[in-house]
Amino acid sequence: MFIQTEATPNPATMKFLPGRAVLAGEPRNFRNEDEAQVSPLARRLFEIDGVTGVFLADDYVAVTKADGEWQHLKPAILGVIMEHYLSGQPVLDEGASAKVQGEEFFDDADEEIVETIKELLETRVQPAVAQDGGNITFHGYRDGVVFLNMEGACSGCPSSTATLKHGIENLLRHFIPEVVEVRPV
Repeated sequence: MFIQTEATPNPATMKFLPGRAVLAGEPRNFRNEDEAQVSPLARRLFEIDGVTGVFLADDYVAVTKADGEWQHLKPAILGVIMEHYLSGQPVLDEGASAKVQGEEFFDDADEEIVETIKELLETRVQPAVAQDGGNITFHGYRDGVVFLNMEGACSGCPSSTATLKHGIENLLRHFIPEVVEVRPV
């Protein structure tokens, strides 16, 4: 098994591509060991000193570190990923619930605007941020303000503010005049 690695715009996050499916369906973001209890792979990655986040997507694992150099962490992370796939264990435990997040919020009168926002995020934003090892999802809409969750490499990335303000906000304002601002949650 050959696992490729890719740097992301967030220097604290690196993508690991095992060359096979990682997680079908919605990506999962684990910000600590407690959240990772539903995933044997994420649990093992959190056992490595310095790992502070694990993001599982369809064909990659993004790992976020606190301190230390990638040259010291990469071999341990590669070893855990390799051992996981060789063990035959699932990425998520049987019966692990679908993505757990807070409820979306918006007024019923804004349903059409929200659907357009979600479509633009899915078709125009997601492919770009996924390439960089991240994920951005809709959280809410109120009074012209769009609230988005930033996950994986997007969470804590130095360029995330620019991505939100100059990229996503401009895109949404162009297509949806009612949007006045985009904020992370």
